[in-house]
Amino acid sequence: MAWSIADVARMSGVTSRTLRHYDDIGLLVPAYTGSNGHRYYGEAELLRLQQILLMRELGLGLRDIATVLERQVDQVAALRAHLRRLAAERDRLDALVRTVGRTIAELEDDKDPDTMEKINNPENLFVGFDTARHEETASEQWPHQAQQSAQFAATLSEADMERMQRAATAAMVRMAELMQAGTPVTGPAVQAEVDAHYQDICRMWTPNAAAFKALGQNYVDDATWRAAYDQVAAGLAEFQRDAMTAYADATLS
Repeated sequence: MAWSIADVARMSGVTSRTLRHYDDIGLLVPAYTGSNGHRYYGEAELLRLQQILLMRELGLGLRDIATVLERQVDQVAALRAHLRRLAAERDRLDALVRTVGRTIAELEDDKDPDTMEKINNPENLFVGFDTARHEETASEQWPHQAQQSAQFAATLSEADMERMQRAATAAMVRMAELMQAGTPVTGPAVQAEVDAHYQDICRMWTPNAAAFKALGQNYVDDATWRAAYDQVAAGLAEFQRDAMTAYADATLS
């Protein structure tokens, strides 16, 4: 049995454009191409696509995925390895859920973002975050800016880091409250929050409009960031991205 590219796109959620790109780079070649020029996929290709999506969920790039698939011999053994990694990722996301839930409870107990005396152990704000992965992503996308950020971080004391962490968490909660109140992303209150976020980033590096938009998109595309935002409020990652896009268009363009 074979499925058309439209069928595969519908079943998997992967766009036809992406499937064509996977074909172009040799990552997922269709079983055959019909006389009408349409691509068709069999069971083997669907299983390969599942593996590609699993590895994408685990943060691998397309080049790394291709390398893994080329070296793969035993499909069942490979799926078991993916399962172990997914279980580890599930445990990490569970830790993120507990982290954000605990932070919300503490912020609700103490509404003063300048003191937040209830957060006695700020390191707990970041249990479950894969910070090394974010640093690798930043280094790949913006190498010069990543170096500037690392240099800035080296100048911070533990007290500085603690204060910044608390402020970032409070900002996330404020954005969620604005979203839930139905405030448009172009609203003054939302844009004031985004401006504060931009100014914080500018302490490390100065993104232009395109880079600031890309950073907002990363909050949606990166599984860890999306989970962190959406555990505060469903849809918050998209709301943050859209607010950052509006800010970039209005202020940075």
